[in-house]
Amino acid sequence: MNNFTFLKSPDGVKTEIAGRMRERRKEKKLSQVQLSQRSDVSLGSLKRFEQTGEISLSSLVKIAFALGCADDFDSLFAKKGYSSIQEVIDEQL
Repeated sequence: MNNFTFLKSPDGVKTEIAGRMRERRKEKKLSQVQLSQRSDVSLGSLKRFEQTGEISLSSLVKIAFALGCADDFDSLFAKKGYSSIQEVIDEQL
């Protein structure tokens, strides 16, 4: 686990997500055209995502479903952030 997550930028996160998606696509031996067809996301949007990390949330979800990665969204925003030790203690009571 990266202990320097706070050093990430939004653009860096988008680029990492696009890179992981590309890896999953290649693992499944899918071309961009095939994934575009399976996900119902335009080929242009898919190419732009792989190159720049830019994509709509709707298209990203469609791609995740087509690649069998929809469950990856379950942890997004799921972890509660604490601002103090007292908040953690209070929640345990």
